[in-house]
Amino acid sequence: MSTILFENATVLDPATGDMTPDSAVIVVDRLIREVGTTREVTAPNADRVIDVRGRTLMPGLIDAHVHVYFQSLDLPKLQSWPPSYLVPKAARALEDMLQRGFTTVRDTAGADFALAQAIDDGLIAGPRLIYGGPALSQTGGHGDGRRPGDDTEQSCCRCPHMSRIADGPDEVRKVSRDILRTGAAHLKLMLSGGVSTPTDSISSIQYTDEEIAVAVREASVQGKYVTGHAYLAEAIENALALGLRCIEHGNLLKPSTVASFVEHDAFLVPTLVTYKAMDEMGPAIGMSKSSHQKNSEVLATGLEALEMADRGGVKLVYGSDLIGELQTRQLEEFTIRSEVQSSIDVIRSATTTAAELTNLTGKVGVIAPDAHADLLVVDGDPITDISVLTRPDKYLDIVMRAGQIYRDAGK
Repeated sequence: MSTILFENATVLDPATGDMTPDSAVIVVDRLIREVGTTREVTAPNADRVIDVRGRTLMPGLIDAHVHVYFQSLDLPKLQSWPPSYLVPKAARALEDMLQRGFTTVRDTAGADFALAQAIDDGLIAGPRLIYGGPALSQTGGHGDGRRPGDDTEQSCCRCPHMSRIADGPDEVRKVSRDILRTGAAHLKLMLSGGVSTPTDSISSIQYTDEEIAVAVREASVQGKYVTGHAYLAEAIENALALGLRCIEHGNLLKPSTVASFVEHDAFLVPTLVTYKAMDEMGPAIGMSKSSHQKNSEVLATGLEALEMADRGGVKLVYGSDLIGELQTRQLEEFTIRSEVQSSIDVIRSATTTAAELTNLTGKVGVIAPDAHADLLVVDGDPITDISVLTRPDKYLDIVMRAGQIYRDAGK
């Protein structure tokens, strides 16, 4: 049994926005055991005592929209990589995420049981990985990467990690059950067109009410939920009415869509940094011309949609959705959102609200007894200066996940 004591810390509580100085936290093995003042909380037999010296001790960050197997925007190149090459690339990406302060990530199309287990077993140094397996796509939908001249029946541009084709209620039922069988925490449906796929438009609405309802039923009976890729207000509102718990992106929502989120107590995961990054860097690293053009359609409206959702009281969750070479920009989402949101609200989106979405309230995104010992020490106050979180090279001193320290600047 290992015991670590953090003392003389200023503890950030994202739920309240309070910064409590002169605090101490005891970590025993993988969990937080005790939280209190430095005077009250002691551990004379601790294996290590860390004097935080007034710096901020806060919960580890949560990114609720990543794709750890989607390691290149150049789809033909991605398709050519065998699993024996793709897995190490994913492992490196996960390690980099952890070094940026993300101690939990939710993969919304691709990651699987084996990768999550490898992290839990300590074979990969990465964040806690919440996976949903491949997304479900209709033929010709956002998850179908076949080009117009490709008449094969292989799904997802021959990259089965990312999505599976399922048409009709019976097929959606079978595929949903098979994905949930693997231990997936959620299902994902492609509900409207997307940027990266070659044959659908942003304006297309995908999947029928019957197909959506089947997926929702299969997830709910196992205590799981369905999230949906969608930009269009019509697709979002219809999906929420049919029982989806979460929507990814949402760039083209309307005031009526905001009301629908609130009515159904649903979550929205905007991913604004990916559109900015693809606009600036996409063509140079293999993004097709058609995808770059579609990216422009949703880039222009993303910040306005975020502001509308924030003002309307939507539960907003942090997500980056960056692909391959662009994943180094994962923390820039903090900067973009801070243009229209307060810093503490953006921090909540990456801690307490993300924990609620992932059904881990009280376990992640919080510093409290019995929570996972996912902790960061940052040299500054991220509430008054969000760049404290976006510059890990300068401000991030310690990263602990599940009681193990993975980054220690030694200050």
